[in-house]
Amino acid sequence: MVIAKDIRRVLDGTAPRVVLTTSDFGIPTEYQPALVVALNRMVASGKLERMGKGKYYKPKNSVFGSVPPDTSELIKDFLQKNNSVVGYVTGVNAFSKLGLTTQISSTITIGTNKYRSPMMRGNIKIVFLLQPNKIRKQDVELYIILDALRLIREIPGTTPNNCVDIIMNIIKSLPQKSQSRLSKLAIAYTPFVRALLGAIYEKLLLPCDMLKKSLNGTTNYFLPISEEVLPTKRNWRII
Repeated sequence: MVIAKDIRRVLDGTAPRVVLTTSDFGIPTEYQPALVVALNRMVASGKLERMGKGKYYKPKNSVFGSVPPDTSELIKDFLQKNNSVVGYVTGVNAFSKLGLTTQISSTITIGTNKYRSPMMRGNIKIVFLLQPNKIRKQDVELYIILDALRLIREIPGTTPNNCVDIIMNIIKSLPQKSQSRLSKLAIAYTPFVRALLGAIYEKLLLPCDMLKKSLNGTTNYFLPISEEVLPTKRNWRII
C-alpha cells in the first residue's frame, strides 16, 4: 500500500499547530509501522514536529521561532476519544471560572476515570484527578463543584470559608434537577466531601438524607470552615 498520498491528503487538510495522532491518517493497522517511519522522516526534514509518542503537528514559525500548539490541542486526546467524553479540565483553572480564585495555574488538571502519572506536553505540566463517577458531558459542571469541595484546602488565593460561601451560591442557583444530581454524584466521593456537601444542603434547606445515610455517624472531619459561614457543620461532624 502506498501511504504517501494519504499522508499528504491529511496534512493538506490540517492547519498548522493542530495535533494529529497516527490514527488520524486512516491507515490500516498492518501499515502503521510504515506510517510511523514516513512521519519520522518528515520530522527529520522539518516538515513536522513530534509532540510525543505517535503525536505530530505541522509547525508554524514566527520571528521568535516555532510556535507550539495551543493548550487545547495539547490535551484534547485526554478529553475526548471516539467522539466520547473521557476527561474534563478541573483544578485551579476550572475553579477560577467559578469565581473561587483569581489565580491561573500553568499546570493543567484533568479529571479522568483512569489513573495516570503527571506528565509534560511541551512546556505544559498535566496532572490527573481521578473522577469516581463515570464521566458524562452533561455532568462536568457538577464534577467541578465536587472537585472544588474535595480540594478546598488547596485552592490558592482564597480561603475555605470564601469557597464554601461561593459554592453555596452556585448550588442555590442550580435547577432542582441538577441539585439532586449533584447529591447523587457526591456519593462516590470521599466521606468529607459528602459531609461538607450535606452541611451545605442542610443550610440551603435542600434534601440531604441520602448524604447523611452514606456517612459513618462516628467519624469527625477536620475542615477549616467557620460556623458563621456554615452553621450546620456540627450536624455533619465537621470540626
